[in-house]
Amino acid sequence: MTTETSPWRLPQVPDASFAAALFDLDGVLTPTADVHMDAWRRMFTDYFESHGITPAYTDDDYFTYVDGKPRYDGVRACLASRGVHLPEGTPDDAPGTETVCGLGNDKNEAFARILHDEGVTPYAGSVALIEHLEAIGCAMAVVSSSRNAPAVLEAAGLADRFVHVVSGQVAADHGIAGKPAPDTYLYAAELLGVPKERAVVVEDAMSGVQAGRAGAFGLVVGVDRGAGAEELREGGADIVVEDLRELVQG
Repeated sequence: MTTETSPWRLPQVPDASFAAALFDLDGVLTPTADVHMDAWRRMFTDYFESHGITPAYTDDDYFTYVDGKPRYDGVRACLASRGVHLPEGTPDDAPGTETVCGLGNDKNEAFARILHDEGVTPYAGSVALIEHLEAIGCAMAVVSSSRNAPAVLEAAGLADRFVHVVSGQVAADHGIAGKPAPDTYLYAAELLGVPKERAVVVEDAMSGVQAGRAGAFGLVVGVDRGAGAEELREGGADIVVEDLRELVQG
């Protein structure tokens, strides 16, 4: 319950204040980036090996071509890096169909299976920041390229914390361009009724910090969960932290 209303002041930028936090989900609020990473690895490794595609898929491919992007964009970009171009197909394609959508759906099936079997616990530092922002009355929204965002929030026990969740499905339904375009973040700020200059984008993926910078938001925070602090800064992050608890004033 909100007990007071005051601007959000970050220790790293004491001379500025903000009215909204726009959170990426996977890798920022929950460790599901690791689950996504594993699901992508399984799908691409199987596909590359069965079709003799080289070089073999590595985790560097995830950070370069896939991380933070809408699912089918990630499939398309990674395949193109090997000179492979498949028919687009449709979102109804069965998992494993040799189309961009079919491979993306294969990855999604693997992700859903892992999430169901193992569940997910949010980062403690992220929960601490959410509770702090609730206490001061700061507006919040989740902006995720994943169509699974509502299910992940539910599994993590965070669903009731956010009125607005701009997921990959919402973006597709409304024809909104995905990251690294800033459009989904701009849409979330609009839903909250907060000017972009008063909103903070919180991201762990290169495509996400690029989106925040392209949208000219008040502040772009990079969360280093493996992408690299310097890389995030070069991508557009104003500051980089390792844990969201570092963003709690005092």
